[in-house]
Amino acid sequence: MRIFELKERKDLIEEAVHVFWKQWGSDDSYLFYKDCMLRSCETEADVPRFYIAVEQENIIGTFALLRNDLNSRQDLTPWLACLFVHPSYRGMEIGSRFLQYALDQAASKGYENVYLATDLEGYYEKYQWNHSTDGYGLDGNPIKVYVQSTERQGIDS
Repeated sequence: MRIFELKERKDLIEEAVHVFWKQWGSDDSYLFYKDCMLRSCETEADVPRFYIAVEQENIIGTFALLRNDLNSRQDLTPWLACLFVHPSYRGMEIGSRFLQYALDQAASKGYENVYLATDLEGYYEKYQWNHSTDGYGLDGNPIKVYVQSTERQGIDS
């Protein structure tokens, strides 16, 4: 398995858009994902960046570093988003590799912390991510915000 920034594997853009959209999108959001991902390949800005894990030319996982993933917390950046590992590859520590890779990428871009929003219980805590605060969605419901320093924390990569 190798992790690529999507712009390094433009030959897989269509497949990548489909994988991200299928996991995180809705019936109406395919063009939204495609536009975001294509623009990330064209910009010189640090974020947004989309990443894919490839094994034998198949995408087996995804994640992204985004400028923002929770509208109520635009004061925080960058955000880890869209973390996904294909079910047949779960349990192989691929998710932890994605987390460390994302932290390393953010560190190389000069960021001290990375944030994420989730309703998942227990997963990110295993990797020393800290529930730092809550943000709020458009529906007014709280969403947990986690933070992790980009300094190496001893997570295997």
